[in-house]
Amino acid sequence: MTTAVDLLRACALPALEARVLLMHVLGWRRTQLITRDREALGAIAVSRFEALVARRVAGEPIAQLTGTREFFGLEFDVTPDVLIPRPETELLVETALDAIANTPNARVLDLGTGTGAIAVSLAHARPDARVWAVDRSGAALDVARRNAERLLDPARAGGPLAFVESDWTAKVDPSLLFEAIVSNPPYIASDDPHLQQGDLRFEPRDALTDDADGLSCIRTIIERAPFLLARRGVLWLEHGYDQSDAVRRLLTARGFTDVHSLCDLAGIERISGGVFNA
Repeated sequence: MTTAVDLLRACALPALEARVLLMHVLGWRRTQLITRDREALGAIAVSRFEALVARRVAGEPIAQLTGTREFFGLEFDVTPDVLIPRPETELLVETALDAIANTPNARVLDLGTGTGAIAVSLAHARPDARVWAVDRSGAALDVARRNAERLLDPARAGGPLAFVESDWTAKVDPSLLFEAIVSNPPYIASDDPHLQQGDLRFEPRDALTDDADGLSCIRTIIERAPFLLARRGVLWLEHGYDQSDAVRRLLTARGFTDVHSLCDLAGIERISGGVFNA
């Protein structure tokens, strides 16, 4: 007889990861893992757990093994076609919500939406906001659509999310003007060794790096954003730990004002943005 206790004690993974994978296999909640920990498990469940453990030991991300990741209090579906949402990106959502706090029916554009984590979180927190989600990957947009359909009220005042398959703003309706544009673009330089380490090895490369200096996508967004911003509209971008100075300079050179950066919970300048007045 094999029990949950047996599997967890024998597992080579950190305890938290082992529990997450076992709960996923069994379809149990945390409380059930405690109250049913000595219940006999079927051979199929044991085999599935051991297979997932082997894949995790080989480096596959937990989010891809379970197919989900929590972000901004919501549970998002995750596939190998999309970047796994990170906690630090919640700062981008919080900042965008602050920017549109006093704007009823605000229009928001999320560039490079991936799972839709940013766009869906904004739409969930602000049911009246009208939100557009852009990605050049059709596979990523499929994931984002599924997340939006599952997590958002179909009767929300702002209507359903609008999805646009586009290389940044190229196919966004030029007649639209947004109160806020947000993006978590690829910002890792092509020669950064982190691309060959940890979870990043299993995530889509084009969602991580621009295959250049890490700033080319950011330059493109900053150049194009003013054409789609309403007066006093804001642009906020996530970037690398050492890129804030460069991003602020790019924003200032393009005519943005009140340019500044904000730190994540680790004290790292994680996002930079500004206001466009023209």
